[in-house]
Amino acid sequence: MRLRTAKSTAGTPQLARSAAAKARLAIIRAEYNAEITASLEKKCVEALVAGGIPARNIQVFTVPGCFEIPILAGRLAARKSYDALIALGAVIRGETYHFELVAGECARGIMDVSLRHNLPVIFEVLATYNRRDALRRAGNNHHNKGIEAAQSALALLRTLSEIKD
Repeated sequence: MRLRTAKSTAGTPQLARSAAAKARLAIIRAEYNAEITASLEKKCVEALVAGGIPARNIQVFTVPGCFEIPILAGRLAARKSYDALIALGAVIRGETYHFELVAGECARGIMDVSLRHNLPVIFEVLATYNRRDALRRAGNNHHNKGIEAAQSALALLRTLSEIKD
């Protein structure tokens, strides 16, 4: 058996035009650390549109913080109205163990939703040791992790569309 290695492609992955026109995505954004998460959202939406998703097919929901993302993700997944969900948030380490609890449980909850509902849920919740690093990852440039979230969603939707049930 021969294994193929994945090749990195520059730019935003493209779905087939017909698939992109029909794809419906929901973004769940935590409002805590709003300056950071709003920037992630902006760049994510831009990248999805650049990847062929009509803006009208992208719905954005907000929750107070990252710990609340999984409950809304579960509710949206149960609707069966979306082809993928994207979770955006920022957890910045403080002086207590709270950072680890929120980041870890958010990740676990999102994975549980994805597996339970057989739905791509892209996890782009920044977990950084300081605000400076979070701002760097959410900058108004091509390094913004919101772009990576959109690219992951598009790439996974493309791959899943190639697999027959």
